[in-house]
Amino acid sequence: MTTRTVTIASSDGLHARPAAEFVRAVEATGLPVTIAKPGGEPVDADSILMVMTLGAQYGDVVALSAEGEGADAALDSLVELLSRDLDAPTA
Repeated sequence: MTTRTVTIASSDGLHARPAAEFVRAVEATGLPVTIAKPGGEPVDADSILMVMTLGAQYGDVVALSAEGEGADAALDSLVELLSRDLDAPTA
């Protein structure tokens, strides 16, 4: 199992739109990925409902875990995604 930690950079946390973008990215990996807050139970990261129920806010640290071929690269890309402010306006 490969694990990474990342600090949520979205100014409003993982609410609907950033959570949906994250879930789409997880699904694109084709790997089973979980996300968890410290001390909490990991949840399936390909479920928008489960991701939103984490209540991850700006500045919270979460742990991502994945298994399978390409897990390192997949988690690196997911960490990069969550390290950006997904609420920032795009040009």
